[in-house]
Amino acid sequence: MNNINSHVSNLISNYISKDISEKEFHELKSWLHEDSKNEQFFIDHLQIYKKVRRIQFAKILDEDAAWNNIVSKLKHSLEEDVTTKKSTSKSKYIKLIPVISKYAAIAIIFLTISYFYQNDYFGSDEKAVIPSDQITLQFENGTVQIINEDGSTQLVDTKGTIVGTQKGNQLVYNNNIEKETLVYNTLTVPYGKRFEIQLSDGTNVHLNAGTSLKYPVKFIKGEKRQVFLNGEAFFSVAKDIKHPFIVNAENLNVEVLGTEFNVSAYTEDTDTEVVLVEGSVGMYKDSQTIKEGTMLLPGTKGSLNKESLNITTKKVNTLIYTSWRQGGLFFRNIPFKNIVKKMERHFNKKIIITNKLLENETFNANFNDEPIENILSYFNDSFNIKYNIKNNIIYIN
Repeated sequence: MNNINSHVSNLISNYISKDISEKEFHELKSWLHEDSKNEQFFIDHLQIYKKVRRIQFAKILDEDAAWNNIVSKLKHSLEEDVTTKKSTSKSKYIKLIPVISKYAAIAIIFLTISYFYQNDYFGSDEKAVIPSDQITLQFENGTVQIINEDGSTQLVDTKGTIVGTQKGNQLVYNNNIEKETLVYNTLTVPYGKRFEIQLSDGTNVHLNAGTSLKYPVKFIKGEKRQVFLNGEAFFSVAKDIKHPFIVNAENLNVEVLGTEFNVSAYTEDTDTEVVLVEGSVGMYKDSQTIKEGTMLLPGTKGSLNKESLNITTKKVNTLIYTSWRQGGLFFRNIPFKNIVKKMERHFNKKIIITNKLLENETFNANFNDEPIENILSYFNDSFNIKYNIKNNIIYIN
């Protein structure tokens, strides 16, 4: 830490505050490449900044008391440290304390990095507050970036390398970056939204509402291409015979070389479903190998029951299971409680069925990117199913 000069500190401060110039950005990037310790120092500062900023603005805390407590502990730590320093060094340390503003979070970071990590003042289990209605991208070091669907930005890793670009509701990763080890990002899509991502190998993935996907920033030559899914996604896999593509979805693996298929693997659902549109896929349990699994042909749905762990297959109309990409909701012989569950995800609305006899009644219906009011009106007009809205909650009678 003693080797970090004020200029580098200013570069990091400007980066955190998003006020860094192009020249400063390249300076910071060069500094990060000089030594692996520089990279770790940078990562540590980002983590500390998040935690300090959270304490500053937390509604449940007394802001002044919390900040004074931090400064008091910091001052005590520094005074202990300077007892072994020369008097000139002591003067330099002590003079820093009185001028610290409680809103100067970044300045505190560069004084307290060692203190906070050695004393674990914030606690290792504290988590950053993430907005539940925003699409987020989590990087390999744990930092989280909110994705603005109306904007565009370049994705930069901890070494300052541009690894991808986000434009609107699509995220595209570069294929020309060099990675010797697997480094993972996690994209999370909340209820009421959808998003698209192109992985470094050219594979396109459409993510449905309430979905998270963990994937490598760059696939490594000689290793399988593996991603981890919770929720629902449609995959258009770039063909690569030497590198099979595997989707890991809660006790189920779906392995392909290059094809199009849909995987629905929501934690709360009883089954994990794979619907093959084109090509061929093998689906197998964690306890199995691909040779022991079940092969699907186009137009076939494979279902893994999470309780029995049995896999069953049947021929289906694939449009019913893939129309969500265009905002559609297609239902075929589905219990009403499952329809409501899909509507909650699709529209990010809380829906309560007050008539329990209605839950297991099955229905058929098609909706092409229509507002929720139209869908509720359809069930009202066609099946005399009443509803009312109170405090932004929909009650089905």
